[in-house]
Amino acid sequence: MTLHINESEVRQILTMPMALEAVEEISRKQAAGQVIVHPRERFELPASGGFFHYMAAMDTAAGFIAMKQYTYVKGVLRFLVPLYEISTGELLALIEADFMGQQRTGAASGVATKYLARQDARTAAILGTGGQAKTQLEAIALTRKLEAVRVYGRNPDRRNAFCAEMSKRLGISVQAVASASEAVRGADIVNAATTSAKPVLDGHDIAEGAHINAIGANHAHKRELDDVAISRAGVIFVDSIAQSQQEAGDLIIPFENHSDKWSAVHELHELVGGNVSGRTSPTQITLFKSNGIASWDLAVAQKVYTIAKQKNLGRELPLYT
Repeated sequence: MTLHINESEVRQILTMPMALEAVEEISRKQAAGQVIVHPRERFELPASGGFFHYMAAMDTAAGFIAMKQYTYVKGVLRFLVPLYEISTGELLALIEADFMGQQRTGAASGVATKYLARQDARTAAILGTGGQAKTQLEAIALTRKLEAVRVYGRNPDRRNAFCAEMSKRLGISVQAVASASEAVRGADIVNAATTSAKPVLDGHDIAEGAHINAIGANHAHKRELDDVAISRAGVIFVDSIAQSQQEAGDLIIPFENHSDKWSAVHELHELVGGNVSGRTSPTQITLFKSNGIASWDLAVAQKVYTIAKQKNLGRELPLYT
């Protein structure tokens, strides 16, 4: 039987510490050659102007395959992750994956922060006030002892609500500010999680020694970081070079006439697996540009499925009977 696990049940199961552990673990497996990742593909839907997206990954060590598929039509996203068992070919679960996607994306930035941010990093800037921004902040707060957070988003009411919620949730000072520059200046960790198609982060504002996570833009023509921000980064990591060369406008645009610069970009799993080094000095600016890869969905889907079975959550669907 196939287990259907809905959004509410995923929220009961999946915590950020669990997601961090899952993403870091599967990154090590990927570095060891035990994980295969197929980059995202998408096509435009006629008439609606929306998109259908799909991506897949296989964990040969654990014996699972997952595909994430989702539509974006009239401003609405609908996410689904089917989880398969390799040895039998059985469709184990259909998991509704909006919250799961937010958690795994935040967790990936948390893992990058763990390996790239200075150990004494205490202040953070968050650009964006949506669900993704919340999981970004939650994840980095688990990897560094944050003392103060500054937040900027275009809508003042959403800024204030975000800060009130996250201050209460994390038990640290989360303060709304009036501009991206005010948020970024002096911050040890900078997270950009916006829907902007144009740069929201001025590279001149980035402090020496800062670490940047940029997760918002995932189209070739969109970017959150300007040329200065990219040029100041001493090391650059991505989740997938192949996928980044298709859709990471933050890098595609500044690298357009300098294709050789891609040779200095590395994948996060290489860093986690110890195959490449990360930060080399306290003053170096480090960057993780994230678009999201299916291995992260696979990693958290395995955990969600296992716990759902243990807790008798979900409902069995009589497929293939």
